[in-house]
Amino acid sequence: MTDYLRPGSLDEAVAGRAQHPDWMVLAGGTDLMVNAPRRDDPPGILDLWGLADLGGIRRTDDGLVIGAGTTWREVIASELVRSHIAILAEAAREIGALQIQARATVGGNLATSSPVGDSLPVFLALDAEVELASVRGRRRVAYRDFCTGYRSTAVAADELIAAVLIPLPDAQTRLFWRKVGTRRAQSISKVMAAAALRIEDGVITTARIGLGAVADRPIRASAAEQVLLGMPPGPAAAAAASAVLASALRPISDVRSTAAYRLEVARNVVARFVSAAAAGA
Repeated sequence: MTDYLRPGSLDEAVAGRAQHPDWMVLAGGTDLMVNAPRRDDPPGILDLWGLADLGGIRRTDDGLVIGAGTTWREVIASELVRSHIAILAEAAREIGALQIQARATVGGNLATSSPVGDSLPVFLALDAEVELASVRGRRRVAYRDFCTGYRSTAVAADELIAAVLIPLPDAQTRLFWRKVGTRRAQSISKVMAAAALRIEDGVITTARIGLGAVADRPIRASAAEQVLLGMPPGPAAAAAASAVLASALRPISDVRSTAAYRLEVARNVVARFVSAAAAGA
């Protein structure tokens, strides 16, 4: 028989995690329940669904804090998200059907760390941090360092994901997001891209480009980011970024798409971001 704990507070949750690091952590269950028939029964379940300490979206002096237990439907509905980081709401609308969005949580997406997770390139582009909690205290991990491999993360055995912290982009920063799949709705991604491009005095001064479904984890297109710095957005910068991606990016081939297709799409999408930035889109 599988043991079960539904804590009433985050303190109780991290205590349970420390005592039972081998237990399954359950939030919305949208990934875990699908895979349940193909895995052994866990020794126990730590059920975090609906835990108040992990919910909510609030603004602080540093940006937005999104609790790990927040559902994607709540992200879509949030005026704070739509006003300041609309690309996260756009990505959230692509996470399954309405029923999935009502159950799936931000922390669950981060913990699963699928290379095709729709929200994850957005967190890279927004320079997010993940807050982890344990009986030892709390710590923050930059999301660019959070994914350590295929479906593996920097979360220690006694830690839980508590929140995501996102700095607010300033008025000079333009945000972009795009998903390419087999069909327009409810498809698993072939390529995802998100970008934050800061334009000052006519040139790009900050570039963050997150890519998904092209490697074993969500990645930053670091080489393309570097080549854009100091360039005015437009055709020349778009061509430069595309050329760098051609040599720096090594996409994967799988049942959904080929490496060649993913590379071409990633190059085109990033180029369009840079061209759109020139138009103030």
